[in-house]
Amino acid sequence: MTDTRFYDNKGPFSVQEIAGLVGATFANDQDLYKASGKISDVSTLKDATPSDLSFFHNPKYLDDLKETKAGCVFTTKDLAPFTPEKTIPLIIPTPYRAYAVTAHHFYPSAECEFSARKDLISSTASLAKGVVVEVGAVIKKGVEIDSGTFIGANTVIGRGVKIGKNCKIGQNVSLSHCLIGDNVTVLPGTRIGQAGFGFFMDEKGHVSVPQLGRVVLEDRVEIGANVTIDRGTLDDTHIGFGSRVDNLVQLGHGVRLGKHCVIVSQVGISGSTTLGDFVVAAGQAGLAGHLNIGSQVQIAAQAGLMKDVDPGQKVAGTPAVPVRQWHRQTVSLARLAQKRKKEA
Repeated sequence: MTDTRFYDNKGPFSVQEIAGLVGATFANDQDLYKASGKISDVSTLKDATPSDLSFFHNPKYLDDLKETKAGCVFTTKDLAPFTPEKTIPLIIPTPYRAYAVTAHHFYPSAECEFSARKDLISSTASLAKGVVVEVGAVIKKGVEIDSGTFIGANTVIGRGVKIGKNCKIGQNVSLSHCLIGDNVTVLPGTRIGQAGFGFFMDEKGHVSVPQLGRVVLEDRVEIGANVTIDRGTLDDTHIGFGSRVDNLVQLGHGVRLGKHCVIVSQVGISGSTTLGDFVVAAGQAGLAGHLNIGSQVQIAAQAGLMKDVDPGQKVAGTPAVPVRQWHRQTVSLARLAQKRKKEA
């Protein structure tokens, strides 16, 4: 369910309204009869309730579709037969585009709110004893900051953000749509909780997908300077207990780090990739989206990771392979180059 601290829902809408909005059709008259019901929110297939709308367009998530409790699902004609009996398939050639348009209908103001104001700290914000706020910091409505936390100069903390005890938030930081645990450090210039890079590519023009998730930082996380951590599309972006993220790192929407991960400078992790506990990604490594990286994996500097990695593996190179294989490839390439040189 979308967190109402950060988002205003304009629903509910009837299934028929939603279908008409995007031009979706019904599989049969029975579905059309059931379409008088109301839909209150949008959700993932896994988390959806009978009053939620979801979408399905990638066979990789077929098991999620078969088990979903969603009231209705955007999907294609070919995939509609896999929809559970109690879920209404809304048939349309581009389910993801239809979801994006509908999500905007529910949440037309999902991005940052702007308002003219004279006070830097909202009267509805709650700051515990011992909180220190430096000059120029802006703290918006509904923010909660626990005791012993420091907020640096010119930092902006958006609506509904919650920050735990004994945190250090540096200068010129932007925090929005996020929940931060105790003893967390965020160094200057970092941006946490902005919209992820989510859109449907369309010949008529790209359609932005509202980012309705959050960023969650567990206790004792340390985030370096000039890091960007996008909030999730529907699921949260999640940084596990004790993890450390170096300067100039980009974490895409829906990325999940386990406990005590170490992400070194200039690493980029694409959306919806999950890392287990104690994973190390060395400088300038790049990880594709929707991957599962096991615990205690080590990723070498400048590696390009394009597929899942089992726990305990060490990988290197682009595309990344087990490190011993990468060493053999490097030696073989050097020998081949030397041989060609002698032949020339």
